[in-house]
Amino acid sequence: MAIRCLFSPFELLLSFLAITVSEAYSLQSGTWQFRGHRIAYEKAKVESISPLSRPDSTAEVPVARGKLSNNPSPVLLLNGFGVGSFHQHRLINEIYNPDDESGMQQFPVGQSIYCIDYLGQGKSWPEDCKDGEGPNETDLRYCGQTWIDQITSFIEEVILPNEESGKVHIVGNSVGGHLAVFLTAKRPDLVDTLVLLNATPVWGLNLPGWDGRLPAPFLPKAVGRYLFDQIRDFDTIEKYLETAYFNREAFDISLIQQIRECTDGNGGHAAFASILWSPPITVSDGTSELKFYDALSLVDCDVLLLFGENDPWCKPAFARRMLEMLPKHVAARYVQCTNVGHCPNHEAPTATAHVLQAWIQQSHEERKKNTPLVTNSCIQERFTNTETTLQELKSHEIDVSLIDRLAVTFV
Repeated sequence: MAIRCLFSPFELLLSFLAITVSEAYSLQSGTWQFRGHRIAYEKAKVESISPLSRPDSTAEVPVARGKLSNNPSPVLLLNGFGVGSFHQHRLINEIYNPDDESGMQQFPVGQSIYCIDYLGQGKSWPEDCKDGEGPNETDLRYCGQTWIDQITSFIEEVILPNEESGKVHIVGNSVGGHLAVFLTAKRPDLVDTLVLLNATPVWGLNLPGWDGRLPAPFLPKAVGRYLFDQIRDFDTIEKYLETAYFNREAFDISLIQQIRECTDGNGGHAAFASILWSPPITVSDGTSELKFYDALSLVDCDVLLLFGENDPWCKPAFARRMLEMLPKHVAARYVQCTNVGHCPNHEAPTATAHVLQAWIQQSHEERKKNTPLVTNSCIQERFTNTETTLQELKSHEIDVSLIDRLAVTFV
């Protein structure tokens, strides 16, 4: 008896191609002008290409897997202080190349990731810096508000014109989380969801005698020069990282060198002085200027807090207060990473990507219904071969010591 073929040869070929298509992500560097200053940024994206037609030039591009999605919102990664977008490379790689054993969801094909260096950080500096005395530095203030304006313009002028979603997912670590809160409160029309990775609740000392606008007076300039030279010392950078990271294996000499290279220009001393003397960020609610915790009450999108439990500074106690300040109508979730310090994006990128993937792909309704974000509570980190334990907690379940309660009260 003759057996009838269910598919034509053409249909079989299409099915084969659909199965074997792979998605390779590219990481491209770019520059953009903000108020006349050259700003460095990077963009990563998954592109679907067939291995049968892939040119040899792409052979070394990491292979990633994903699923198609209609106009997914891009992701913007915001750094902590003193680093550049290089501090996000591990996380980007883990997002696009999930470990099969981690239980991580696949990132949608076509979803972009952006990261940017703040003005006066990384590779983003005014032209011809002259220690705060150059014509391109005049009246410049390296403060949180300047960085928020920069990030807002970057979203409007670089990201959204190249995307179709109209909004971005913002993921901020340390001061990046601080900036992300105020940006979200000021411009809710730009933000899809907000993710805070050990966000710092304070920034801007507002020291007396100067408003932080360059050029600096003699005393702030002298203080800034002395302190900046201290913190850019190789040994100081290493000691800082030893404190910030729970696992010493998570960083090496290459990271120390990258951080040091960010300070090698002629504008760092003046920039550091400006940072110290500049005021903190505030946002208006129509009647008064609100600081960080009160600004959280203006956030109008879903918020995920992903905190390294072993952070010596931005401890889970601060996350608990942040959760309590958020409006009730938003979906607010908290995931704690054990054996992780201040920078989960770099120290525990596999675990961070695991949670971030689930968060981004859930709907608002799923987040409100507490659809699990953690499908594997023990994640093996590929960069350090250490284990990160993930646990989702309610705000009242976050363990807070007496000392931490006092710290949260006064910070």
